[in-house]
Amino acid sequence: MPVVNRIADYAEEMKAWRRYLHQIPELALDLPKTAAFVAERLREFGVDELHEGIAQTGMVAIINGQGEGPTIGLRADMDALPIPEETGAEYASSHAGNMHACGHDGHTAMLLGAAKYLAETRNFKGRVALIFQPAEEAIGGARIMVEEGIMERFDIGEVYALHNAPGLPEGHFLTTPGALMAATDEFRIHIKGVGGHAAMPHETRDPVMAACAMAQAIQTIVSRNHHALQDLVVSVTQIHTGTTDNVVPDTAYINGTVRSFDPAVQKMVMRRMKEIVAGQAASYGVEAELDYETGYPATYNDAEKTAFAVEVAREISGAGNVEAEGGREMGAEDFAYMLQVRPGSYLFLGQGESAGLHHPKYDFNDDIAPVGASFFARLVERAQPLGG
Repeated sequence: MPVVNRIADYAEEMKAWRRYLHQIPELALDLPKTAAFVAERLREFGVDELHEGIAQTGMVAIINGQGEGPTIGLRADMDALPIPEETGAEYASSHAGNMHACGHDGHTAMLLGAAKYLAETRNFKGRVALIFQPAEEAIGGARIMVEEGIMERFDIGEVYALHNAPGLPEGHFLTTPGALMAATDEFRIHIKGVGGHAAMPHETRDPVMAACAMAQAIQTIVSRNHHALQDLVVSVTQIHTGTTDNVVPDTAYINGTVRSFDPAVQKMVMRRMKEIVAGQAASYGVEAELDYETGYPATYNDAEKTAFAVEVAREISGAGNVEAEGGREMGAEDFAYMLQVRPGSYLFLGQGESAGLHHPKYDFNDDIAPVGASFFARLVERAQPLGG
């Protein structure tokens, strides 16, 4: 496949770009150094248009092909995580407490590699819109970019993205049509009781017991309130209360996450959680406030676009290295917002054995960057071929 060979020539450049980005991890929408580096590379490549300041530090670069045609969107996320790095790499984070623990530095490098190739060759009709997005890990930069009108402004007809996958064989692609990743919600429960001496609990209204009862009851939503064949996760992840052994505290706090695919299931969870919190609060004589926040929607791949993306992936890595019906998972991804408004597909690209995503020892495998860049480039050439 000639695309792989041509882009393989950029391998050392992509490695250098990625490792520089790895040293300057930035969070959420505030990515001034990252955005400046990406914009500088895109100008060097000779993109036809560069639109900066979208979702604060995001950008869209346009490369024109040869002749009239539609616009295909390719997206890379750029933000990092508030995790202290433990890789020991010579190019480790220089921003204390922050690191690229999810490989967004690699995603950015792959899309830059594709941008360089496409700007040089322009072996396609229409246009390609390169979407460099902030805040995937935090507040949904994809949602903000969609709300700021990038799909309409740049006439994007379809959109694609990749994510690296530790544990998946190096260069192996995995995706599935339809539901791929779950919607993610967050719940917070604030409990107010009456504290006192732990030797005289009858004079208190104990928020600790109320918190324990609520946490246990919340777990029954999965086991007793929904169909066993529907995917649902409800996890209590934090309980904070008290300061010492001989004092019943005044307050307690519960936090957790809900992962689902079906909006009806999501609504059922919200209803049951309200009922449980109110009921347990009354049972234990405390006050309780539930704050339930809906987050990223479920990620749904368009079946036709996914079948096409699978064909392209097989050209790049070989038929035996592409899993087209890989099933769905309970993780979440804000690319879902883009797929809500335009058909497209999201795929995983294996990076071999490594520390897991969001782990302080995680590091992106630079050897897969040419594979991802080749996939993006070939996707454009196949979707909008010259002479087609």
